[in-house]
Amino acid sequence: MKTRVEEDPLGRRRIPSEAYYGVQTLRAAENFPVSGLKAHPALIWAYACLKKACAMANLESGALEPKLARALLQACDEARQGRFDRHFIVDVYQAGAGTSFNMNVNEVLANRALELLGRRRGDYAVVHPNDHVNMAQSTNDTFPTAVYAAVLRQAALLSPILESLAGAFRTQGRRWRKVVKSARTHLQDAVPITLGREFDAYAAAILAARRQLERRTRLLRSVPLGGTVAGTGVNACRGFRGKAVRHLARESALPLKPAGDMRLLLQSHQPLTAVSSALKELALELIRIANDLRLLSSGPMTGLAEIELPAVQPGSSFLPGKVNPSLLECLDMVCFQIVGRDVAVSLAAQAGQLDLNVMTPLSAYNLLDSLQMLINYLPVVESRCIRGIRADRARCRDYARKSLALAALLSPRLGYAAAAKIVQEARRRKVPAEQVVMERGCLKPGELDKLLDPSRWES
Repeated sequence: MKTRVEEDPLGRRRIPSEAYYGVQTLRAAENFPVSGLKAHPALIWAYACLKKACAMANLESGALEPKLARALLQACDEARQGRFDRHFIVDVYQAGAGTSFNMNVNEVLANRALELLGRRRGDYAVVHPNDHVNMAQSTNDTFPTAVYAAVLRQAALLSPILESLAGAFRTQGRRWRKVVKSARTHLQDAVPITLGREFDAYAAAILAARRQLERRTRLLRSVPLGGTVAGTGVNACRGFRGKAVRHLARESALPLKPAGDMRLLLQSHQPLTAVSSALKELALELIRIANDLRLLSSGPMTGLAEIELPAVQPGSSFLPGKVNPSLLECLDMVCFQIVGRDVAVSLAAQAGQLDLNVMTPLSAYNLLDSLQMLINYLPVVESRCIRGIRADRARCRDYARKSLALAALLSPRLGYAAAAKIVQEARRRKVPAEQVVMERGCLKPGELDKLLDPSRWES
C-alpha cells in the first residue's frame, strides 16, 4: 500500500496515500476502536455546511485568500453531497467534545482543497486543517452547532412520517366508527365503546407527541457558532459570528440564529435533552399502542382477536401456520432502545463541567440514530401493518353484548346496587350479563340493541 508521511505535534505517521483524512484522524482511529460505528451522514452534511459558512465569512473579512477559499468551498460542497463519507473513520465513541471528528472534517476538506489546487495531499503548508479550514473556529462551538443542525434536519424528516402514521390510524378509525366493542379498564370488562374511537385516540397520541417534538426542536435553532473556546469568541474577527451563522442558515436551509448566550450552549445540553425527552415520550406512546394492537389481535382462537393484523411472515419454526405480530414486536424493540438512549443523553447532559460539556459526541450519536430508526421503520409499520388491519366486527359485538359492564348502562334506570347484583349473578353463573338482564325482565326485546347504539352514548 502506498503511503505518505504527515506530522502533527506528537510526531510523524504514515497515512495511506489514497486517504483524505490525515494524521490526527489516524491517531483517533487507533485510540478509539470502540464500536465500529461511524458518524451519521447528517452530521457530516451539517459539518460540511458549517465549514463552508465559516470559509465564506473568513473570505468576506479578508482573512482567507480567495483562491484557497474557492477550493475549500468546492471541497465543502462535495463533502456534503456524501462524496467522502468513507473517509470519516472516527468512531462515534471518541475523545471528549468531538475534537477527533472535527479534525477528521478539517483534514478531509484540507486534502481535497489541496487536490483542487493541484497540490499533493498532506501539503499542509498550502492548506492547513487548523490554520485554514478551522480558522476562527473551535471544536467547542462547531461540534454542538453541527449537531443542532443535523438533529433539526432529521427531525424535519420524521415529522411528516408521524403525520402519515397518525393519518393511517384516523383512516381506520373512520372505517370502524360504528363497530361496537367492550372497553377494558384494569384489563377487565368496561363500558361499550367503538373500535373507531380507540384508533382515533391512537392517532391523537401520535400527533400530540409530534407537536412536542416540533416544539422542542425549536430550541436547536439558536447555535453557538462563533463562540470558539468557552464562548469567548477569541481569535474570530469582528462580525464573524453573525456572518457565519447567516451563511450556515442559507446553506443548510435551516432557521438558525446566533445564540443569545454562547457560553450557555457550550456548558449546557438542555436543548439536546429536551429533544431526547420528546423522542422518549414518542417512543413510550408507540410502545403502548403497539402493545394494545398485540393484545387486540391475540389468538386467533384463544385470545381477544378483535382485530387481525396482516400476515407478513411465518411466525414459528415449530408451530405450523403460526403468524406473529412481528412488525409490532420490532417496533417495541426500536422504542425500547430509544428510551434507553434518553438515559444516556441525560447522563451526558449532567456530566458537563465548568465551561464545556465534553460529552456531546454521545448525545449526537444517540439522537441521530434514534431519529434514523424511526425514519426508517415507521413507514414500514404504517404500510405493512396499520393500513392492513382488519376488524372482526362480529367478535367485537359479541364481546360487547357479553360484557359484565353492560350493567353500567342500566344503572341510571335500575340503580347502582341493583345493577351490581346483576353482575354478581352473571359472574356466579358464568353467563353473559345480557342473559341475566333478559331473564329478570329489565329490558324489553330490542332495547339492548338501542343501548349498544354508539350514537346514544358516544360524544
